[in-house]
Amino acid sequence: MVDVRPLRRPAFRRLWVAGSVTALGGQLTAVAVPMEIYGFTGSSAYVGLAGLVGFVPMAIAALWGGALADVRDRRRVLLVTTAGTGVTSLLLWAQACAHLESVGVLLFLVGVQQALFGANAAVSGAVVPRLVPQELLPAANALQSMVVWSAGIAGPLLAGALLPVVGSQVLYLADAVALCATLWAVGRLPPLPPTGAAARGAGVRRIAEGVRLLVTRQVLLVVYLADFAALFLGLPTALFPQLARETFRPSDVGVLYAAVSAGGVLAALFSGSFTRTGRHGVAVAASVAVWGLAVGAFGLSSSLTWAVGWLVLAGGTLLALGVFRKSVLQTAVPDDMRGRLQGVDTVVAAGGPRLGDLVHGATGAAFGTTWAVTGGGVLTVTTALALLLLFPDFRRHRAPSAPPGRSGDRLGEQADLVEP
Repeated sequence: MVDVRPLRRPAFRRLWVAGSVTALGGQLTAVAVPMEIYGFTGSSAYVGLAGLVGFVPMAIAALWGGALADVRDRRRVLLVTTAGTGVTSLLLWAQACAHLESVGVLLFLVGVQQALFGANAAVSGAVVPRLVPQELLPAANALQSMVVWSAGIAGPLLAGALLPVVGSQVLYLADAVALCATLWAVGRLPPLPPTGAAARGAGVRRIAEGVRLLVTRQVLLVVYLADFAALFLGLPTALFPQLARETFRPSDVGVLYAAVSAGGVLAALFSGSFTRTGRHGVAVAASVAVWGLAVGAFGLSSSLTWAVGWLVLAGGTLLALGVFRKSVLQTAVPDDMRGRLQGVDTVVAAGGPRLGDLVHGATGAAFGTTWAVTGGGVLTVTTALALLLLFPDFRRHRAPSAPPGRSGDRLGEQADLVEP
């Protein structure tokens, strides 16, 4: 069932438990901000603008934060970015209590918080390989993904129930309090100084070094191309409102969104069935192909039951894709480059869906949802097969094996020795 071997590592276990609380709090803010903006503007355009305003600083900060993680103590960078996110949530709480009703203030705070999130996500991805052995990284990534996907279901439901009763102020405050759990867990980590040669600064040159490594290392480049193809060509969430109105019922739109997340959680609960797979290149391609098939079948579904079933399958394969993508990234590069590659990973993972929403929305409006959704699924499958056939290094890529005499089930003593 669930592969829980990484939880035997005390440092990772604390981060995982604290992350469960923090992720839920983050979802409360993610719901409260657009609801507050729409509440005093009455315009969805401003709600959409908040997403765009948040993406640009997040992308820049992710690249810079990833470079910083390669030259500074990663524990300290995590502490600063986590604390900064909490302070921003407190500022959101303060403006809500003051009833400012200012779009400018909200957009500014959203931009700051997303920038801190981008930097934090890049550093977090580079920290995990220092806490668990390489052979346990797929299991660790699956456990972390389960937290995110579960929060994506429970958070909006909880926010929807609380918002009419307590207002956005309490949701912002709850998010700030929830971040204290991660601050505690990060504070308990041992120092995580850079492992490479001493270097200063996290400027453009160091970011360019990470991009150069990505472009010149075939396995890394193809993994990113596969992931981007899945999110750009085959993620049809922008069409869910149109599908709910034209094919199903308007009230079914929430079911469509929840089905994808439910599939991810279900796959995480059965992570033991795939995290021990050694052929990570093939696993990435297979995940993309199955994702495309499920999305294509969803586009042809006229029954809500079948549609939900295909979306559950799609969500499960999307989680598996994320697990193997992160594992390849964390094992195929040296530790002193992981931060920069994690920064690029954060940008790709966030940018693909946003660009995909734009393309799917335009295609659905012009040609209808069936062509947009099923066509995107077919293109996704085609891309996965082409990458698998054209790039032999990607096809042959395997996970590193455990050193002789060591087993992921028996590891943990080394981390205990360096715990403060």
